[in-house]
Amino acid sequence: VQLVESGGGLVQAGGSLPLSCTASEFALDDYAIGWFRQAPGEEREGVACIVNIDGGTYYKDSVKGRFTISSDNAEKKVYLQMDCLKPEDTALYYCATDYGSGPVGAHTHAEYWYFGHWGQGTQVTVSS
Repeated sequence: VQLVESGGGLVQAGGSLPLSCTASEFALDDYAIGWFRQAPGEEREGVACIVNIDGGTYYKDSVKGRFTISSDNAEKKVYLQMDCLKPEDTALYYCATDYGSGPVGAHTHAEYWYFGHWGQGTQVTVSS
């Protein structure tokens, strides 16, 4: 099982960045993919999650209306479109799956311990 994030970088406040998470060795259809982030000195926090088995999507309150998560199960990719970025969005962003763990649902989508496999992360830096 492997997850690889891509698309991070440096952007000015108000700008946009698309992130991608590419999965291998398992089918996305029956599992959840979550995006988490961690800033230096801060705890890891759930940003967005898609539960592919029922199509449910969940977001951290502070990103609602600005971030959009979507999944292309045939391509084995999950996307996080980030718009109207703020300096406080600066963090290392990870994608993770509940394959072999979980299951992730409405009450657990932001709990990192339900996700058993993680990517290496991609840095997002938003300048003011």
